[in-house]
Amino acid sequence: MAENTTEVLVGTGVLAVAAGFLFYAAGLTGFAATSPDSYNLNASFRSVEGVSIGTEVRLAGVKVGTVTGLKLNAETFRADTTFTMQQGIEIPDDSAIAISSEGLLGGTFVEIIPGGSPFNVDPDGEIEDTQSSVSLITLLLKFVSGSGDE
Repeated sequence: MAENTTEVLVGTGVLAVAAGFLFYAAGLTGFAATSPDSYNLNASFRSVEGVSIGTEVRLAGVKVGTVTGLKLNAETFRADTTFTMQQGIEIPDDSAIAISSEGLLGGTFVEIIPGGSPFNVDPDGEIEDTQSSVSLITLLLKFVSGSGDE
């Protein structure tokens, strides 16, 4: 009888840990449904190097959203990006969005640079002023070869 009880407890523990991993993985991959306290925005970048689904969207250094979709637009050859924003955080329609890095060896995040317009981007709207990621290798090659503006 004691063996059965132990097996049931261990099995329950294993199932609880597995369920926790599933919820964590769903959140990382953006598979989780959009919560009712968030809304979607879109942007189109020339390059989204370093960005993936689950990348943080920050405003003034604070996480306010998450990248939930990346796809190549076959007509413009740009990366169309979808991200969720926390409800209650309204972005002026003249804002810019940039792909930034936390440092030379740090991670990549999407940064919103707010504008000053009194009008806001509508839910499912698009931020048009985008700044793509800068490749560190390209910068180093330009520096080493000396092909810069003088």
